[in-house]
Order: sequence, then structure tokens, then C-alpha cells
Amino acid sequence: MIVGVIVDDTPVGARPDPDELLPPAVLSRWTRRVADVAGDQCAELFAAAMHRTLARTLHRLPDGSVFVITGDIPAMWLRDAATQMRPYVRLLAAEGVGELPALAEVIGAVVRRQFAYLAHDPYANAFNAAPNGNCHEPRDLGDDPWLWERKFEIDSLCFPFQLAEQLAGATGEDAHFDDSFLAAAARAVETLTAELDHENSSSYRFVRPDTIVQDTLPRDGWGSPVAVTGMAWSGFRPSDDACTYGYLVPANLMAAHTLSQIAPRLAQSEPALAPEAAALAAELRAGVDAHGVVGHPRHGEIWAYEVDGLGSVLMADDANMPSLLSLPLVAGIDVEDPRYLRTREFVLSRDNPYFYRGRLAAGPGSPHTPVDYVWPIALAVQGLTSLDPAESLQLLQTIAATTAGREYVHESFHVDDDSRFTRDWFSWADSMFCELALVVSCA
Repeated sequence: MIVGVIVDDTPVGARPDPDELLPPAVLSRWTRRVADVAGDQCAELFAAAMHRTLARTLHRLPDGSVFVITGDIPAMWLRDAATQMRPYVRLLAAEGVGELPALAEVIGAVVRRQFAYLAHDPYANAFNAAPNGNCHEPRDLGDDPWLWERKFEIDSLCFPFQLAEQLAGATGEDAHFDDSFLAAAARAVETLTAELDHENSSSYRFVRPDTIVQDTLPRDGWGSPVAVTGMAWSGFRPSDDACTYGYLVPANLMAAHTLSQIAPRLAQSEPALAPEAAALAAELRAGVDAHGVVGHPRHGEIWAYEVDGLGSVLMADDANMPSLLSLPLVAGIDVEDPRYLRTREFVLSRDNPYFYRGRLAAGPGSPHTPVDYVWPIALAVQGLTSLDPAESLQLLQTIAATTAGREYVHESFHVDDDSRFTRDWFSWADSMFCELALVVSCA
């Protein structure tokens, strides 16, 4: 089999046994830890969500890799799948690979599937388990039967590599950095390099006819005009909404961090590609420093959310990762970095147009969902990046108390009424809650 080429006849396979991946005794022990620190409501949701992701989202494919659905959509988003695995990587680090060998193996199999997808099409955000032609919208440009959706989002190039690094850090094993990794890394470097000059070096277009403005790109699919800045252009945000200005600052910081992570690994087997990755990382950081840092009248020098290099700036933050709030989790920014703390202050204030406060919760929302709907993902990110353990605990308890009694962490909910929510089952949100629960229980 040629590395990076997906076999044509791959059907959805059998689901791994969740009790083999995460033995009930281990789950029970950690559930008790969560209960001791955060209470029974948090513990019950933790146990349900940790089991549900393993039982209902994983599918073993004939080539040994693992396909991960998002929850209520039968497609594999590279971002979502990677973040759905984050709490299990934390468990591996805490328990040791000797205690959870099947779990370690299955996460490695997820990584291999992600690398194959990335090599197949680095501009796509969501894939099918087989070339069945399933898709979000059949009228989109392109006819690749492997693709559920082809919205170019820089984070899709980053999350698979970050999951691979997290797995290696948790287990001490690096077998998943194989030829599929090299093929994916080459495509990622190639794509980000092309998008340094989107207007002249890219062939990517995205047009979705007869839809809302957030679901398509202007100028016949090219996106709004941008200048060359040293940053990489992104068509869409991690919400799958179109970028307003083209240069998504948190995504560029994430890409720079990711390239810095993989460059040393490339140096061992692809010595020509390694300096390209390192140089590209430096160029992206310099571009952000030159164009993505702005002065705010109340918060001082902070990162913008989007810019175009032509003078336009979007001062906001979205609930989805990578966000400005999530920079310590995805971009290697220190939680005590003064610029991050000032940016965090902005994000968690009314100066962020997508920050909402109500009777049940206060936190970031998104233009992807209605006004006054906060995202549990963002609440979890706030807790995971907080310097205050009491704040992290309070946020964990808020998420657990706003599921409308369903034991599902929703995409978003109304700040005054959690019975008004979006998406019945959003596995990424489940996993972010679980990751926060693990961190809080170990504090």
C-alpha cells in the first residue's frame, strides 16, 4: 500500500470493546476521584461521557486504523477526533501504558487514520470512512467521495500531529511516527507554504451555492482580499464558519507551535524537510507579531482574532479551538504570559462580542450559534487554562449542571435556560468536560 493513499473499499468496521480499552475498574476509580473533588453530578457525567465516546464513536477499519465520528454527524473531523482523544491520553499518562495497552493502541490507530486523510487532501476538514460520496452538501466544488466537507481550516493540519506528540509523551512510544507521518508532514508544510501567498500560490477555492454567508467564501470562492504578511491564510475557522479577514491568528500560532514540534522528528528521517518546517514556524510567528498584535484601549497589547494585512482587524474570540483563550493548550503559550493574560481578560469580558452572561453561566459563545448561547467547550478551555483551581472547579460544575438533565454535554446552551441547546450529542464537548474533570481531580 502506498503511504497516504486510502484503500478504495474500506467500509466502517466493528466497534472496539470499550471495557477492553478502559477497564471498568479504572473508570470507576477515576469517577470516584472526580466525585470526591467535584461532586456526584460531575462524576456521573464524567463516567457516562468517558464510556460513550469509546462505545459509540470509534470504528475499527480493515487496515487496522480507527475512524472516529463526531457524535451526531457520521463523519470524521480531524480536529474533533483529535480532541475527543485528549482525556484518554491524560489517563494513559496517569495510569501508564502497561495498565491501558489497548487504549494506547487504539489512539495510535486514530493517529494513523488522521495522517492518511491529511496526506490524501490537506485542504479537507471532514472525511468519510469509505469512498461512499456522503457529504454535507453535494453542490460544493469538488467530487472526491472520501470527503464529507472540504473547508480549509489550518487547525486540521495541526491537531493530528499534536495528538501524535501527546500520545508519545504519555506512552514513551513513537511507532506511530512512521511513513504515514512523513507523508502527512510533507503535505502540511507544502500547504501552509502555499497559503503564505494565497492570492498567487494557492489553487484552493470553496463555493457553496445558495447558502448563508458563513458557509461559503466570497470572490468566487477565493475569500476576501489579503496582503502577504508571513501568516498562512485560512478559509474557515474551527467552527467551520468562513473567516472574515483570512489570517486567523490563533490558528497561525497553533501552526507555528506544531511545526516546531515536528521539525526535530523530521530531522531524523527527512533532513531536507526539517529546516523547512522550522523556518516556516519562525515565519508564521513573525507574521503574527507584525500583524496580529493590536492595542486595545482597555486591555492593552493583545492578540487579534483575525486580520487581513490590509488594515482590517477582528477583535473577538470564538468558542472553538484553536481560540485565543486556548493558546496555552494548542500553541505552547505560557498561561502566565502577560500578553496572554491581557488577551484572556478581553475574551472573558463584554468587549468580546461573543461573550455572554446569564443566570446559568457566563462565557464565550460563537457566531456559529445563536446570541446568548455559551459553549461548554469554551468553559472547559477556560478551566484548563486557569491559574485558579477554584475557578476550574466552578466551571466543571457549571458544565455538569447545564445539560438539561440529559447527561450529554451540548454544543451550546442558552445562558438562562439549558433546555434550549444546540446538537443532541457533540462528542468533542463530552471530551473537553472529561479532560477538565481529570485535571480538577488531580489538583
